[in-house]
Amino acid sequence: MITVKGQPIRTTNETFPETVWAEHVAHIDRIPRPIAMIGLLLIFLGLWQAVHVFGLVSPIILPSPAEVGRDILFVGSNLISGGYMLSAMWITAQEALLGFAFAITIGFSLGVLVGETSFGERAVLPYLVAIDTMPKVAFAPLFLAWLGFGISSKVALAAFIATFPIVVGTASGLYAADENARALFRSMGASRWQTLWRLKIPNGLPQIFTGLKIGAVGVMAGAITAEFLGGGKGLGELIRVAASQLQTPRVFSLILYLSLLGYLLFWTVVLLERRLVFWHRASATGIEEAR
Repeated sequence: MITVKGQPIRTTNETFPETVWAEHVAHIDRIPRPIAMIGLLLIFLGLWQAVHVFGLVSPIILPSPAEVGRDILFVGSNLISGGYMLSAMWITAQEALLGFAFAITIGFSLGVLVGETSFGERAVLPYLVAIDTMPKVAFAPLFLAWLGFGISSKVALAAFIATFPIVVGTASGLYAADENARALFRSMGASRWQTLWRLKIPNGLPQIFTGLKIGAVGVMAGAITAEFLGGGKGLGELIRVAASQLQTPRVFSLILYLSLLGYLLFWTVVLLERRLVFWHRASATGIEEAR
């Protein structure tokens, strides 16, 4: 420490007490993601094997992990060789992709109507909320009666389930535009259409993609539900047949590959979000924070 005019002055070599609050990171949060995921999987498999060994649940209802593993390999080999399961997966993928495309088109249009007009907010939105609160499985017989037992009814139910999250995400994104930015656009003489496409939609992309990710998960549930109730030739029908024959390992393995199909669709949306919304962080999907 040195003195200037009798007053002590701290030098840069001295250490200062830490005055900034630092967040304490729990030990469990320091575990790398791959290790944490593998560890949880091993714990789950261990508990599953213990239930099987001690006979807590009938093997007909809950087979051992080894039995399910062998069936997973069998289904995988059938898919690789181009067998009937590959055609079933392709049919389910078509139902999900077409349903998702219709859901995006309808959901985005209704979202713009709700987010941009008082008519949409006051008149259309209450009906959308009322429809969304209803059990959507109850609509499956109606779609089957209207559209038949072909792929159309499956696509319709898949789109029906995935539409509302996209509506909400789009409307929320349009509402999120900064009021000062809106005033700037008005002062520059921008039309309502220009303000929508150049300000509100780009600014609302994080919320819009949130709706798309929820819809990407829901669209798979809609397609499989329609196959359960209305037949077909997709993975849902194979699961239904296997369950009716008490082939529980086959049910588990088909569910696994079905989840991989949904996972692929979900992460396709995530990768598109990373490309278009690189400045926004969404920790649930691992998008890195903008710097």
